Amino acid sequence: MSTMIASRGGAMTEADPAVDDRRLWSRLAEADDAALTELYRRHCDAVYNFAFRRTASWAAAEDVVQATFTAVWRRARAGTVDPLRAETARAVLLVMAGQECANVARSARRQRLLHGRIEADSGGAVSPDHAASTAVRVDDERQMSEVRRALKLIPAVQREAVELVVWSHCSMAQAADALGVSEGTVKSRLHRARQSLVHVIEIDALKEALS
Repeated sequence: MSTMIASRGGAMTEADPAVDDRRLWSRLAEADDAALTELYRRHCDAVYNFAFRRTASWAAAEDVVQATFTAVWRRARAGTVDPLRAETARAVLLVMAGQECANVARSARRQRLLHGRIEADSGGAVSPDHAASTAVRVDDERQMSEVRRALKLIPAVQREAVELVVWSHCSMAQAADALGVSEGTVKSRLHRARQSLVHVIEIDALKEALS
């Protein structure tokens, strides 16, 4: 479902193959803002789409991207960036994005409650929200909400495996490293997730929705 994948960065130049993520991550650990910029350029779309699939909201996904890279930079400035063992920082950033999704969801709930109080006080005369005004974006969010409801039927650790390996095309090794578990554990969780989901929704249909 191609409409459920978005690009945030506009035209992007191809990454310099001579500079891998581990070298950038080492520079980031020294609070090198140029390294942060390059890591953002390489991975912002992956974080954005991961966050949309987790939240089923394009607006929330924007907030998650900002929060994730802000958190990375905060760690860099504090000198608390852990070494990167994998060749790519994608899985590590996605795990961080997953943590930020929960924070953004809590903030969104508070905003909805506030909006409801304001609307009640003003008799409903509140300007409409045009953030997701196009039919495509609304349809995407509706479909992703259905997928999220299906995924809620499996344990959180299995959902993580689906999100990293199926959604975001991380390798088993990358997912294992980011989650702090063995590759065998990731493979087992993914296998159990597929077995569970096949009783809820055809796995091919689920894969299509997450592609």
